[in-house]
Amino acid sequence: MLIRRFNRYFSKMEGAKKIVLDPFCFKQFEPKEDGTPAAIDFNKEELTEKVNSYYIEKGTDCLKPGYAPFCKHIFMENFTPALQSTAEITDENKGLLQCAYEARRENELAVLTRWFPQEHITATTAKYLDIILYSYDQVQSENESMSTEDPNKDIGYDYAIISIKPQGVDFELPMQPITMMRNSLGKEYGGSGVPFDEDKYKESVKYWESNALIK
Repeated sequence: MLIRRFNRYFSKMEGAKKIVLDPFCFKQFEPKEDGTPAAIDFNKEELTEKVNSYYIEKGTDCLKPGYAPFCKHIFMENFTPALQSTAEITDENKGLLQCAYEARRENELAVLTRWFPQEHITATTAKYLDIILYSYDQVQSENESMSTEDPNKDIGYDYAIISIKPQGVDFELPMQPITMMRNSLGKEYGGSGVPFDEDKYKESVKYWESNALIK
């Protein structure tokens, strides 16, 4: 009896480590210096636990294919206060767009980005969260290329959450064109190493020429 209880407890502990939160995603949980709320105004440990529980309950059936074999998506109904992360560009709001060269982390090349300032756009609460996952092996490979260390390395997880997109639909929105280009540059420049796909790029441009991030 004691052994069976121990085994059940051990299985739960192991199951709780199937999905981790990658440090690359931490910034989404942090408010801006100007006081603007975080994109995901929710406890990151609690969110990770909820995603883990969902994954353990549903199994691999809840994983949707991403842009490469190592990338998966889990679409969950939004359980946070997160607002939609994109807005359509119109004649009325296009003057609010801002542009800057930005890097997502210190050891990346800065690229030109554009966005709507969160304080100037009325966004609705997102209906879904697109939980973007990278496999354990991909995370290790990218860390090695960037000379960084994965703090979750010894856990032996299945996937790491590398980004969360609050949105109104339960399917993947097109990746931004500049992200596709960065990915094709290689892991040493902060990309994933996935080759450039001209057709996917054109699809991306079609979407993002009339939409922009809110941040």
